[in-house]
Amino acid sequence: MTVLIEQPQLEVEAREIPRETNELVLDGGFAMPKLESHGGFEAPEINSFGHSFRDYDAESERQKTVEEFYRQNHISQTYDFVKKMREKYGKLDKLEMSIWECCELLNEVVDDSDPDLDEPQIEHLLQTAEAIRKDYPNEDWLHLTALIHDLGKVLLLPSFGGLPQWAVVGDTFPLGCAFDESIVHHKYFKGNPDTYNPVYNTKNGVYEEGCGLDNVVMSWGHDDYMYLVAKENGTTLPSAALFIIRYHSFYPLHRAGAYTHLMTEEDKENLKWLKIFNKYDLYSKSKVRIDVEKVKPYYLSLIDKYFPAKLKW
Repeated sequence: MTVLIEQPQLEVEAREIPRETNELVLDGGFAMPKLESHGGFEAPEINSFGHSFRDYDAESERQKTVEEFYRQNHISQTYDFVKKMREKYGKLDKLEMSIWECCELLNEVVDDSDPDLDEPQIEHLLQTAEAIRKDYPNEDWLHLTALIHDLGKVLLLPSFGGLPQWAVVGDTFPLGCAFDESIVHHKYFKGNPDTYNPVYNTKNGVYEEGCGLDNVVMSWGHDDYMYLVAKENGTTLPSAALFIIRYHSFYPLHRAGAYTHLMTEEDKENLKWLKIFNKYDLYSKSKVRIDVEKVKPYYLSLIDKYFPAKLKW
C-alpha cells in the first residue's frame, strides 16, 4: 500500500541558505564552494580529468570512449527495443534485496558514458546525497533520492542480464518522436531506423502535446529501470522524487528545454526539483571521498522510512 505524503513546496530555489564562510565541509571531510549570490553549491569549471564538465569534444582517451558509447546508443535505442526492455525488466523477477545491498553492488560498476567520472558509483551517490543534505536538511526524501538515483546501473552486472553500456547509461531521450538536435552526438541518429519511420520522425510523433512525460517512452537505461523498481515496490517517496529518478539523465529537457511541449503542469513543477538536484549531481563528480560507515546509519533510516525491507528487482 502506498501512503501519500505531502508534496514539498517548490519555491525553494529562492530560499536563503545561512552561511558563515564561503565553503562547507561535508561529513566526508571535503569542502565545497558556495555561491555568493543566493547560497547553494556552484559547479566548478573543471572536472576530475581536467576538462570542463560534460565536454564531449575534448581530445582524450576518455572522450573517445564516450563518443563510441553514444554512437552505439543512438543507433540501437529504438521505440521497439525500449518496449521490449520495459516488458522484460518490468517483471522484477531478477532477485530480491534491500536498497543498501544494491548500493554495495554498485561498487562493481563504472559508467563508460560519463566524461566526468571513472570512480565506482557508490562514491558518487554518497557525494551527491551529502551535498544536498547540507543545503536542504529538512528534505530527507531528496537526500534518499540522491542516494538511489543511479542504482539502476546494476543492469550492467551479470545477475541482471549484463546489458551493454549503451542500454544502461548515458543521456536519455524520448522515442516515438523526432530526435531533438540538442541530444549529445546527435549525428549518430542517422544510423537509427526510427529516424526514417514517418510515424516517429515528427515533433509529436506518436504523442499529443501535453500528454505528460509518464506517457512518453524514454530510451532504456538505469533511470527508467530504477523508476519502475521504486514505483512497483510501493515506495512512499513523493512524485518529485520519482520524476528525478526517471529523468535525471534527460539533459535535452533540463539543460536545453527540449520536449517541453509534452509536459503537464505537474511535470513542470517537478522539473524545478530536478534542476536543483542536477546541480549537485554534476558537481560531486570529483576526486573526493566519503566516510561511508559514518553516514550509513542516517541513510539506512531513510530507506526504512520510504521503502520496504526487501525489494523485487
